[in-house]
Amino acid sequence: MQYIIGIDVGGTFTDAFAADDGGKVYSAKVPSTPPEFATGVLASIDALAETIGVGVGSLLADTAYICHGTTASLNALVTGDVAEVGFLTTKGHRDSIYIMNIEGRYAGLSPEEIQAITATRKPKPLVPKRRVKEVVERVDYKGSVIVELDEEATRSSIRELVEDGVEAIAVSLLWSFRNPAHEHRVRELVHEIDPDMYVALSCEISPRIREYPRSATTVMSTQIGPTLRDYLNPLSAELEKRGLKGPLLIMQGSGGSVSAHEAPAYAITTIGSVLTGGVIGARTLGEQLGHRNIISTDVGGTTFLVGLVVDGEPVFESSTTLNQYQITVPMMKVATIGSGGGAVAWLDDGGNLRVGPRSAGAKPGPACYGQGGTEPTVSDANLVLGILDPDFFLGGTKKLDVELARAALQRAIGDPLGMSAEEAAAAVFEIQNSQTADLVRSVVVGAGHDPRDFTMYAFGGGGPAHCAAYGADLGVQEIVVPLGETAATFSAYGLATSDVVLSAELSDPANFPVDAATVEGNFRQLEEEVTRRLAEQRVDFKEVTMSREIDARYTMQIFEVATPVKGGPLDEAAVTQVSHDFEQRYASLFGAGSGFREAGMQFITYRVFGTGKLPFKPTLPHMAADGNGKPPVKTTRRAMLDLRAGWQDVSIYEYTALGRGHEIEGPAIVEAPTTTVVVPPGTWATVDQLGNLVIRYR
Repeated sequence: MQYIIGIDVGGTFTDAFAADDGGKVYSAKVPSTPPEFATGVLASIDALAETIGVGVGSLLADTAYICHGTTASLNALVTGDVAEVGFLTTKGHRDSIYIMNIEGRYAGLSPEEIQAITATRKPKPLVPKRRVKEVVERVDYKGSVIVELDEEATRSSIRELVEDGVEAIAVSLLWSFRNPAHEHRVRELVHEIDPDMYVALSCEISPRIREYPRSATTVMSTQIGPTLRDYLNPLSAELEKRGLKGPLLIMQGSGGSVSAHEAPAYAITTIGSVLTGGVIGARTLGEQLGHRNIISTDVGGTTFLVGLVVDGEPVFESSTTLNQYQITVPMMKVATIGSGGGAVAWLDDGGNLRVGPRSAGAKPGPACYGQGGTEPTVSDANLVLGILDPDFFLGGTKKLDVELARAALQRAIGDPLGMSAEEAAAAVFEIQNSQTADLVRSVVVGAGHDPRDFTMYAFGGGGPAHCAAYGADLGVQEIVVPLGETAATFSAYGLATSDVVLSAELSDPANFPVDAATVEGNFRQLEEEVTRRLAEQRVDFKEVTMSREIDARYTMQIFEVATPVKGGPLDEAAVTQVSHDFEQRYASLFGAGSGFREAGMQFITYRVFGTGKLPFKPTLPHMAADGNGKPPVKTTRRAMLDLRAGWQDVSIYEYTALGRGHEIEGPAIVEAPTTTVVVPPGTWATVDQLGNLVIRYR
């Protein structure tokens, strides 16, 4: 028997999913263990082994690979718990990362926040000025060396950084993406002085035009590289000690994995790893169900995540913003807010009820967990509203305390606002549904799509309890709630179904028309680089595929649009087709007639994605039993599923008693071992062939 395992570490729970080559799937859910998240990872594997009925050593010995989504990188950047970094840059450009290309005050802010200019602030500098050293060298925009690297002066600067106690060094020299020789030599000089020093080069991390974001991306990757290395190396060693024969793979923000031994060198690519598993899972499940356009929504313990699958492929962006710094590496486009089941309900200074973004986390957790938490959360509200069964949380493995939840809501919300605990819970539920709907709307409509053209997928421990509410607000026609073994471990399922995906890019700005030989040469260079790195992953691939794109723009613009390019040899006609495709994509994004061909066109950055298809992929099994007759009602209880309908006697169904084709009329609640599905008034739900619950509106 051979297995594959996906492990998703969340702020509250660590989810694990396994599939064997016989078509069986298994899942496990354990509390996360911050700050030592590896402990929770190992515990999730122990729980999987117990579920499967084998020893941990036997499970790991028969595991083809483990794909792990980690919060280590993202948490380090968000909290500032990063390595002490030194920065080497070209003489005369020391202040570039402080000037921030004049965008530091507004990067990543909403239009409303930008308008309040007096309230904006530049973010904390990435590196103290004393740790930024200038290197005497100069490469011009053609890649020609016009000032040779002063090696002795560079050695002196490196010694100063080492003596200052830096743990890592970032290097970003002017025009290094056209000629990286000086950056490579600087790394050699660092390792002459300190062989164990972690070093990151901009020509490898972000070989893209625009000095400031390239430097910022390199520095941020350097900040978290040692953290990721110190997390993965002991984890890898412990897994090998316990018997793992296959590789440990780490999910990247690009939606594909990379081997654990390479991940620290490209640390910045992993910051979105825990955000992308659900989208990959939605795409994979969509392939089985025939859905090409999917809104992926995930309500976890801490966050609410939204991603899109359009025409069968996840939506990407070539750069993103974190802490008001631009990160220029391709990532899957996933929006997030702190609105998970553990999101804390609180009153602001004006007495307004807010939900999130702060979370109760795994420890102490919501008040109803009885672990010392005293602040009310979304989970507490759901319990008081009768949505959750206090005796059947996580399949009955964890008891919830209704009175603790009611007391927390009454004390923090009810008493100050003159409400009962039940009214406070209803208000929290309504705000949670409204702000999640707002985020989905901004993602879907903001990208120029009509939600009615999409099927929504809802997962995570809390997603099925809220999806019918935020789905109705959006106007979607159908919601798929993955149940069975993927119910509350869907992101871990997505991780297990992912392939190894590596990317490479280079900037070579040129006015159109661009010589076909130049375009072909750039892509050939990138494909050779990706092929080499794929060969270093220590994985036997079923096949390797390449995809290409060019960031193009109209002349005088400062932002580009990523445009796909066909594979194979390119002639002049194929290059001309790229320009036509760019104009079509531009019009679809910004409206018909918004382009201005007369301005001319430019090709800026070339990019290649290499996908190593893994030989063993899980396929969710079809549900064995047909649903004959009316589905059996487990019990009824008083609950509020919709604010307008108020309190009702609601039929409760146990998921394990349902069969394929069973229909459930709302208002109803379906209880699965790891999640709870709300079927409100005006909706009905059907169990499909894979055991998913499909909610539709009357």
